[in-house]
Amino acid sequence: MSSDYDEKVLEAFLKQQTKLFPEPVAETPEEAKDFLTDCLAVVVDSLQDVTDYLDQAGMDISEMEPEDIAGAEEVFAVGDGRYLIVDA
Repeated sequence: MSSDYDEKVLEAFLKQQTKLFPEPVAETPEEAKDFLTDCLAVVVDSLQDVTDYLDQAGMDISEMEPEDIAGAEEVFAVGDGRYLIVDA
């Protein structure tokens, strides 16, 4: 788990941000990085890490299938196996 928002992470957030927010909160990679830093968003290496993170955060995921967890509004697939989790 890290807060390393590389180019792929920022691009994924910019493309998918309306999944979580009704309108874009960032328009540039710099704005996205600032927003993610302020939200204490984390990058994890796998869907299992997403599951572990959400479980530790107190979210009831016991009845959720992996695809439901991956599709949660606060979870953004980076496209290379990693996921960004935004606690908004």
